[in-house]
Order: sequence, then structure tokens, then C-alpha cells
Amino acid sequence: MQYMAAALLARAKDVRDDGSIIEIVIWELPQPLPGSTHRYKYRLYYGAGGHSRVRYDNERGKGDHRHLGEVECEYSFGSIEQLLADFQSDVERWEQS
Repeated sequence: MQYMAAALLARAKDVRDDGSIIEIVIWELPQPLPGSTHRYKYRLYYGAGGHSRVRYDNERGKGDHRHLGEVECEYSFGSIEQLLADFQSDVERWEQS
């Protein structure tokens, strides 16, 4: 198995006062993962009590997608900035529901 050299672009974890967690990890790869058209590998997570509420990721072969509670759907990646904005928007919507 060959591994690609990757550059870590962002890694942050915030444990909030209510016990929920937001974690963001973004890597830049030398070439796209199978299933993606861009050179980023990412995992954005919002959850509490061991349960995922909002999650964005792109698995090898599966491509870009997001999870809203138990529902998984495709995600159309445009840029890192848009990814972060979309994630924040979904987190805010979850908190308001």
C-alpha cells in the first residue's frame, strides 16, 4: 500500500459549555482521493454524547458527503471556504431545531 504525502491545513477541536464537540481536520493531498475531484481530505464533526449530529467527510472511493443525524447525502464540494460555511450553517440549523 502506498501512502500520499499530505499537508495538514487545519486541525481544531472545541468542547463547548453544553458538552457538544466541534472538530475540524483538513489535509491537502498531492492528488485527489478516488471519488473526489479536489485535493483535500477533510472531516468536520459536530456531536454530543457520542452521537454525531452533523458530519462532513470524504472517504476514499465514496467521495464528498455529509451526515445530518442519521441521514447521509451527497455534498458538492466547491472550496474550503464554502465547506466551512456550509458546515457552520448546518450546525446552526441543528442547534435551532
